[in-house]
Amino acid sequence: MMLFPFLSYLPNELIWLIFALINFIGITIFYKLYGRTGLYVWIGFGTVIANIQVLVNIEFFGLTATLGNIMYGTLFLATDSLSEKYGKRYAKKAVWLGFLTLISMVFIMQVAIQFHPHEIDEYLPQLTAIFNLVPRIALGSLVAYLASQFFDVYFFHKIKTKYSSDILLWLRNNGSTAVSQLIDSVIFVTIAFLGRFPMQEWFEILLTTYFIKVIVAALDTPFIYWIKKIKPIND
Repeated sequence: MMLFPFLSYLPNELIWLIFALINFIGITIFYKLYGRTGLYVWIGFGTVIANIQVLVNIEFFGLTATLGNIMYGTLFLATDSLSEKYGKRYAKKAVWLGFLTLISMVFIMQVAIQFHPHEIDEYLPQLTAIFNLVPRIALGSLVAYLASQFFDVYFFHKIKTKYSSDILLWLRNNGSTAVSQLIDSVIFVTIAFLGRFPMQEWFEILLTTYFIKVIVAALDTPFIYWIKKIKPIND
């Protein structure tokens, strides 16, 4: 049973916008309720969800795109928010948390799918189909995640040393994310999908992956200003 069956009647582009809004509101609520801890939790489960969603390919404005770009983009919103409000040390801690969460998910699920299912089981084959593909996806994600996220933290603070005004928070957020997402997209799409799809499809995925991530960074700008002003209930 689908929770939001009405969404299936909408075009992918409109579902994408609604989905982005849900993600941005979600991360803001997490921060409002639990502060740094909320952002750490979001990064932890976000790395897992993004790497499951990325297995799905959709058509987006006539091009081939992967599904996990919005959730993955929110990870940069989370680390940029941590950088802005708490400093580089807390942002780096969040990056390592996401890295260890993804590694744990890969190893745990690789063992889990080795169980022999009961005769009434219906779901292990589906789990196996998903998580048998994860190691290559996870390798690409791990390398891309570490390279791009640490660069994002570094570049965010590099920009902040010259443009520290609250008004220019959009520049720090979008500038650091635009460059780091290019690094992420090239590394991830190359490791995860090169040779798996025809070159034309692979190149489309690379372009749309980066294009969508830049759009996500632009759309999340009001939310990083919102997070900047929020005083968490528990921090």
